[in-house]
Amino acid sequence: MRQAAHPSVSSDAAEFSQRVSDLADVQRFVVHNAVGMLPLSDGISPRRFPFVNVAIIVANFAVWLFYELPHLNSSVYHASFYVCTVNNSCKGPEPWGISWITAMFMHGSWDHILGNMLFLAVFGKNVEDAYGHVRYLVFYFVGGFVATMTQTAATLHFGSHAAALVPNLGASGAIAAVLGAYFILYPDSTVFGLAVIIPVRVPAWFFLGFWFLYQLYEANFGMFSSSANGGGVAFFAHVGGFLFGVVVTLALVSAGRISPTEDVSGLRVPA
Repeated sequence: MRQAAHPSVSSDAAEFSQRVSDLADVQRFVVHNAVGMLPLSDGISPRRFPFVNVAIIVANFAVWLFYELPHLNSSVYHASFYVCTVNNSCKGPEPWGISWITAMFMHGSWDHILGNMLFLAVFGKNVEDAYGHVRYLVFYFVGGFVATMTQTAATLHFGSHAAALVPNLGASGAIAAVLGAYFILYPDSTVFGLAVIIPVRVPAWFFLGFWFLYQLYEANFGMFSSSANGGGVAFFAHVGGFLFGVVVTLALVSAGRISPTEDVSGLRVPA
C-alpha cells in the first residue's frame, strides 16, 4: 500500500519522552501563567447537577490513571493526534479520524491534567447548565474537533514537517470552546482564584478575555518565530476552540435555544 512508503511517526524512547516533556511544560505555562491566576470558583451554583461535565472529568482521570501512567510514553505515542496523518505525509499509530478523539482524553503530566480539569470543573458546569446535558456533550466534542482542525490547518500551512510530527494531546481545545461559551453566557460573574498565594477576584470577561488574547498573541507570534513560547504546541487549537464556543453560543442565545442561570451579575464568592 502507498501509506507504507510514508515515514512513520518516531517512537524512539528518548526522542518521544522529550517531546512529551516539552508539551507538558508548555501546557503548565499556559494554564498557570497566561493570566497570572489559578481559577478556583465562579460563585455560581448550577440549576441541575452537571452529569456530563463530571463524567468527562472522570473519564480523563480514568484514562490518565489506568491507561497512561503504567506506560506513559507508549500510551501517548499510540493515542495522540498527529497533524501529519491528515495530509498523509506520515503514518501514525491510528487513523486521524480516531486519534482526534482519543487525544482529547490524553495528558502529558500530572500538572497538565490537573490544570485542564480544574478549568473544566470551574467553567464547564454552568455551560452545561445553560446548554442542557445532551447538547453540551455534542458541543464539547465538536468544539474539540474544531480546535484540532484549526491547529492542523495552521501547522500544515505555517509550520514545518517536524512540527507536524509532534504529538497533539490534551483536552484544552475542547475546554477552550467551553471557555468561549462561558465568556458569552456569564461575562459578569466573578472568578475567584489565587495569584501565587494571594486570593484574587476578577470579572469573568476580564479573566477569559485576557486568556484568549494571550493565546491569540502566542499563536500569531509562533508563526514567525520557532522560539515562541510553546513552539509547535497548540495555541491555534485554543484560539479555534474559543472562537467556536463564542460563535455557537451567540447563535444559540440569539435563537432562544439556550439561556444562562439568571441573576448572576454581581455574584461574589464568600470569603
